[in-house]
Amino acid sequence: MSGNTTQPLLNRVAVVTGGARGLGYAMAEALAAAGAGVALLDRLDAVGDAATTLQSASGRRCVGVTVDVTDEQSVAAAFDAVAEGLGVADVLVNSAGITLGTPLIDTAPGDWRRVLDVNVTGTFVTSREFARRHIDAARGNPASLVNVSSMSAFAVNIPQTQAAYNTSKAAVSMFTKSAAIEWWPHGIRVNAIAPGYFASDMTRDFVAENPEMAEDWVRRIPAGRMGEPGELGDLLVYLASERSSYVIGQSILIDGGYTSV
Repeated sequence: MSGNTTQPLLNRVAVVTGGARGLGYAMAEALAAAGAGVALLDRLDAVGDAATTLQSASGRRCVGVTVDVTDEQSVAAAFDAVAEGLGVADVLVNSAGITLGTPLIDTAPGDWRRVLDVNVTGTFVTSREFARRHIDAARGNPASLVNVSSMSAFAVNIPQTQAAYNTSKAAVSMFTKSAAIEWWPHGIRVNAIAPGYFASDMTRDFVAENPEMAEDWVRRIPAGRMGEPGELGDLLVYLASERSSYVIGQSILIDGGYTSV
């Protein structure tokens, strides 16, 4: 367990996919506050500006790299850039993901495949690259991989129709278990966070445009509110650090009780 109680990730290198905005960026903020140098990986060109902002705010070294998480060469090049700018990654957070709100009866196979490609294959490709480099480095340092699943892996959260998304997140949770068992002997702990509704910037924009749906969401949450990004960050830091050294292969729900009723 880390001896630093205020910055348990001091001098670690963390990679966050989907880190240019939203909950990905909020989680990157938490990792930087915990002492890590942070690499933001995203398909958005704004990822460079996001990294500059994070470095200025946190005082930690940060880099931003554009990437297509479904493309092996793109991911390998991104990790090369991370190694050059910060060093070999000790922590990976797979936050990149997309959704699809089309009813199943109207869902095109190509759209279905795209959701699974980004959310599942992207998680696999990035995780494999991270694991290979950690194993090849043979430094003996512990590594932590945290996937972002969803409460949608465990419950069909209505009224929205998102079967492709729900299916992909259930796959991420099983991938987490499988990878955890294979990679534990190599010093890589694998877990997942399964968030419910969180008040990210993007969610607030959606709520402003769809107030009735947002009210329905909140009515279904026993906590009576959406989560705040900082609450997700606290759980992430716990899983990314050696504070959670006995937690392996778990998908931890953080949903205000939504899936309990």
